[in-house]
Order: sequence, then structure tokens, then C-alpha cells
Amino acid sequence: LVGPSGGGKTTAASLIPRFWDVDSGSVTVGGADVRELDSTALMGQVAFVFQDTRLFKESLLENIRAARPDASREEVLAAAHAAQCDDILEKLPQGMDTQIGSEGTYLSGGEQQRVAIARALAKNPKLLLCDEPTGALDYVTGKSILKLLQDTCRQQGMTVVVITHEMAVVKEICNRVAVMEHGKVAEEGAGWYGNMTDANCDHNTFI
Repeated sequence: LVGPSGGGKTTAASLIPRFWDVDSGSVTVGGADVRELDSTALMGQVAFVFQDTRLFKESLLENIRAARPDASREEVLAAAHAAQCDDILEKLPQGMDTQIGSEGTYLSGGEQQRVAIARALAKNPKLLLCDEPTGALDYVTGKSILKLLQDTCRQQGMTVVVITHEMAVVKEICNRVAVMEHGKVAEEGAGWYGNMTDANCDHNTFI
């Protein structure tokens, strides 16, 4: 979804996990109205990755497991691998059991973002909502995160909704784009963004 601030992009995305409900019409996931789905079951199918990643002062294992407490160690390791966290595990003194945020064990912004994605993948969601996933990252790290999201979407058959100001995100991983203005969809389609540039989109947001 593309549009100026206040156009309704974040509100639209928030309708999916039912942070709010629509006054008219409907929001459907897999053909089912979200209001008719069990709220716990619905949230079990949705995972989130935010720009400002928050890791807990817990082990890396527990940080990734936070979205799904019953995940086994093997499932957490698989999620970490899928999120390209192998190099992080290799450098940490106790690997997956290393406490984050203590005794000088800190992760860079890009590393934290990969851990956040691993946390989301450990939940094995059908829908992944990402809010500015590359906003605070350097170009190289951002490209890596985009490739990761793209591969994950294809391999796991996951729907990814991305909120971002960066054209690279739209061009590389979004196959459908809609323009929102004043809370309504003014235009939608695939590939229309090809004529747009970062210069004229600085104040727009893409989902």
C-alpha cells in the first residue's frame, strides 16, 4: 500500500490481526472473514517484524522462542538458520544459549533484525507483517534482509505485508501494490511503480 502520511496504510494493515475491526465491508484471510475466526487461532497465523527490534535480556534461544514458547530447540535452530543467523551463532560464546545484552554480548542492528525474523519464522505463520524492516540498516544488510524475506515467502508459501519507505523493497519483493488516499484505495496493480523513483517517493510509505 502506497500513500502519504495519514492515508490509512498502518490502519489497513492493523485490520488483519484485528487490532481494529471494520465498520463496513470485510477483511478476509484465506477467504474467511477475520471477525469470524477465533482470535487466538488468527493471531497464531500472524507474525510481526518491526523496525525497532526489541530483544530481551535472555538467551538467544528464548529470544527467538518468544513468539512461540512451545517451539523445540530444533525448531528454533531451524528458524535461526532460515533467517541467516548461522554466523551470529558461531561468534557467540555459548551459541544459542548465550545471554543477549549482558557481559558485553550485544548484536548489531542487522543482526537484531535477523533474530527478529527468526523469531517470526519460529512461529511458522501464514502471514508476516513487516514495518520498515530495513529502515535502520545499511544498504548491504538491507539487501540481505530483503533477499531473506523474498526467499522465505517463496519457500514457505507465506504472505508478506511490508511497510517501507524504500523503493528497493517494493521493486524486489512486492508483487502487488495499492495506492491509498484518505483511507481508500485510489489505484492498484502490479508493476505500476516502475516509473516512480526514490526522489518522488521520499514522503510515501509502501506496504
